[in-house]
Amino acid sequence: MTDSNHAEPAFWNVRYAAQQTPWDLGRVPPALERFLARNPGQGRRVLVPGCGAAHEIPAFVNAGYRVTAIDFSREAIARAQQRYAHLTTVDFICGDFFTAPFPADIFDLVYERTFLCAVPLDRRTDLVSMLAYWTRQGGLYFGLFYYGPKAEGPPFGLEAKEARELFDLHFKTEVDTPVPAEESLPLFAGAERWQERRRRIWR
Repeated sequence: MTDSNHAEPAFWNVRYAAQQTPWDLGRVPPALERFLARNPGQGRRVLVPGCGAAHEIPAFVNAGYRVTAIDFSREAIARAQQRYAHLTTVDFICGDFFTAPFPADIFDLVYERTFLCAVPLDRRTDLVSMLAYWTRQGGLYFGLFYYGPKAEGPPFGLEAKEARELFDLHFKTEVDTPVPAEESLPLFAGAERWQERRRRIWR
């Protein structure tokens, strides 16, 4: 999955159009199902950046969340909108996360799966700053994080030390567990972790 142009929408449009999406699980990750069973939404707002085909959207809606899903691939967003147009508590945005016209209110939760690992390495610090900006204090940044290789990509893996340097200023890690290999795609098997990070409260 190496390509010097992966930071451009065209890279992803081509792959969605050709159905070359080895990162697409095709269903709701079991770890997210377990999380939603423990954490009903009660109207809270969740942001899904890099939503892709957005398989998780109905699970969030059924659990009582209001969802904003964004991807800068028009192919991905078109598929998601077509599939989930009947869901009235979902807003889809086709655009760049770094410049997106999000609603004025910040989000209670931000869900991660194959977004961070797709962002160019030189933009990771900026990305985490943006994630912190859009997550309310006391809110949650959570999901599946890829701790695999980073020399070539995407996907670009995380390292434990790097994760601490990236996240600890804005977030406190509350949950960190390995994802069973049988719950992951071959691309990520044995290298995913389910993590929940609480947005720090500044007084």
